Amino acid sequence: SVWVCSQTNTATILAVDPGETCPAFTALTVGNALIGTDLKVKLLLYTRQNPSCAEELNSTASNYLDVTKKTTFIIHGYRLTGSTPVWIPDLVHLLLSVEDMNVILVDWNRGATTLIYSNASRNCKKVAEILKKLIDEMLVDGASLDSLHMIGVSLGAHISGFVGQMFDGTLGRITGLDPAGPLYRGKPPSERLDPTDAQFVDVIHSDTDGLGYTEALGHIDFYPNGGTDQPGCPLTIFSGLQYFKCDHQRSVFLFMSSLKQSCNITAYPCDSYRNYRNGKCTSCKTFWPMPCPILGYYAHKWKSYLTQQSHPVTSMFFDTADKEPFCIYHYFVDIITWNKDTRRGTLSIVLADETGKKAESKVNPEAAAFQQYNQITLLIGFDQDFENVERISLTFSTGSVTGPKFKLRILQMRFRSLTNPERPQLCRYDLVLVENTKKTFKPIPCGSRS
Repeated sequence: SVWVCSQTNTATILAVDPGETCPAFTALTVGNALIGTDLKVKLLLYTRQNPSCAEELNSTASNYLDVTKKTTFIIHGYRLTGSTPVWIPDLVHLLLSVEDMNVILVDWNRGATTLIYSNASRNCKKVAEILKKLIDEMLVDGASLDSLHMIGVSLGAHISGFVGQMFDGTLGRITGLDPAGPLYRGKPPSERLDPTDAQFVDVIHSDTDGLGYTEALGHIDFYPNGGTDQPGCPLTIFSGLQYFKCDHQRSVFLFMSSLKQSCNITAYPCDSYRNYRNGKCTSCKTFWPMPCPILGYYAHKWKSYLTQQSHPVTSMFFDTADKEPFCIYHYFVDIITWNKDTRRGTLSIVLADETGKKAESKVNPEAAAFQQYNQITLLIGFDQDFENVERISLTFSTGSVTGPKFKLRILQMRFRSLTNPERPQLCRYDLVLVENTKKTFKPIPCGSRS
């Protein structure tokens, strides 16, 4: 590229020579989708030397491609409207910010943009063949398969799988971001992404009841919020296009959040989301001496454990907040009550720190049965982390609107941080909660009754 400096009164600004345009992602319209598009693949290279102005690759003859460095391919999926995926510029920028690598954006918008999903799906193997040719050329120039990482979104995840298959699973890594479900559910491994397609395959499922794929497809499969209905996404069709794509796209935004590292999202091995939410799956012993895996870019740190021959596919569950950075901070709440009759109900909790800042529970367990002298354990999540919890407010509800207000008599209540288990546990003894009435108290360290 030709760069020129233009002098202003306040600062020197680096600007692109107006005579030169940057190759960009093919922007199409709904009109193109109506007619349908023939497959045409554009390969756009970004590096730290050209982070915002792509170089179009026609072969490995390039000013910027350095095959001795890691190369990450980004492969988008089906495009109903033909628009550029909103997440592309940020994902490119974040990848370059964490590592000095080649980022190759695989633009197959001509071929992915159509009203007829099966037409786009039919192009996947053709895209994979084009990528195989490029990788073969890179290998001749000295690239290593170990240093190749494919990030495939939706149909792009299966394209990555097809490329991996062509190299007999020797590619370094494939990350599948909500791999497409329609036309791929129930297909044999050779017709979709599967763990044999790369040395390490990690998958995030965020729309398993819609456009995504339910079953595990990798060495490790992450299911945020159980893999369906993501917080902050519309639940009804009246929200238009957002209803169809919000859950599906959340996997990409979660992956991007992992690159920012403002907080790490820990996931827990479990056989179902329900068991995880009921507090039955919070052990990380399986991964000892490592902690439980973290979602996203850095999941490869668990590769050696996850790719052992005897190791079964691992499904991981966790909760997220409704917006970035998506982290949820979990507590176990152990409660022993002494009411004679059993009562079902729910608890909502607000924590406050010494400054008065408050956090309301975002992850609330389903109704529990409180029985006399029986301990129940609830898993509660907050979108903020307080090192020192100064006050706790509780509201108990049975959902009943008529009759006298029920009183829940608590013998002992204990708060344990799952996110930071080393923190001191907090307790409260002898407490009466009147139904639908908020009760605020100062917790004390467990073991002291003062």
